[in-house]
Amino acid sequence: MAGGLTGYSYTTLTTAIQDYCEVDTTVFTATITDGFIMAAEHRINLDIPMDSDRQEWQGTVATDVNTVRVPAGFQFIRGVEIFNSTANSNEQGQWLERRDQTFLSEYVGRLTGPEGSTASGADVTGLPKYYAMFGGATGLTDTTSGSILMAPTPDANYVIKIYGNAMPTGLGTNTSGTYVSRYFPQGLLYACLVEAFSFLKGPADMLTLYEGKYKQELQKFASMQIGRRRRDDYTDGTIRIPIESPPQ
Repeated sequence: MAGGLTGYSYTTLTTAIQDYCEVDTTVFTATITDGFIMAAEHRINLDIPMDSDRQEWQGTVATDVNTVRVPAGFQFIRGVEIFNSTANSNEQGQWLERRDQTFLSEYVGRLTGPEGSTASGADVTGLPKYYAMFGGATGLTDTTSGSILMAPTPDANYVIKIYGNAMPTGLGTNTSGTYVSRYFPQGLLYACLVEAFSFLKGPADMLTLYEGKYKQELQKFASMQIGRRRRDDYTDGTIRIPIESPPQ
């Protein structure tokens, strides 16, 4: 059966689902099978965000504007970095601390005027230190995405970088294969089988079996991703060049 170590395409995965459930396309129509795959992919993306979907977006925040749109298609935000000049975005920036909207409101409410000043009649302005998500996290376009609220309000134009995970492409769109179908094929299959046996109202022990198998694959894949973050091909492994010890 195709799949396994070689990964799944849309065609081989749908065939595998039918084979495991011992049904054909008269029961599992394309629409039904697509539903299984989409539900499985959504579950996987919630259970373990993929490193392959990490993206970086760069833009500019304007003076006296304390919000910026979340980049279109972002699934969630990992971090926000701001630079105290529009010309030095390749250097070290300042990472904003994530807080909730209540914290930002209380922070702004304690100060007026330039940050640290008690002068009345002006907004709290300065280089932003904090951010909060506002109006949802993601959207398909820039105009439907959520916003990032910052405090203090920028007192100048600053370069901002937003890091996050993009909405991944599903197997229904990229039918030749996706990152998940290539590198987490058995997990994807088992997640689909959980959906399929639930649809069929199949034996409870089969549902339990594939749920357990999915969780086992998920644990292994999570460990693999963590391992990749801790090493690279150059630094991992043994020293290849002999190092002479100093004379005694």
